[in-house]
Amino acid sequence: MAKTDIIAKIQANAGIATKAEAGKVLDAVLAAIQETLAAGDALTLTGFGAFKVSERAARTGRDPRTGKAIDIPASKAVRFTPGKSLKDAVK
Repeated sequence: MAKTDIIAKIQANAGIATKAEAGKVLDAVLAAIQETLAAGDALTLTGFGAFKVSERAARTGRDPRTGKAIDIPASKAVRFTPGKSLKDAVK
């Protein structure tokens, strides 16, 4: 499913007049999620799931071509845990 498909569903389900307005709604929601996670906060959408930022420690890895050891720096990653309603809907 592409972003345009989601916009069309938002327009139909929310009774929004135009796709442009539905697109603005989707962009606002995505921006709010991004800002929350960028600040390091967790985001919980009850019934849907929870997003959180986790820390990845620095480690030593191997270059698959040469087998040489390389240093992989510490980083942050977004994790998603689905809620019960989402899990049940996917079953």
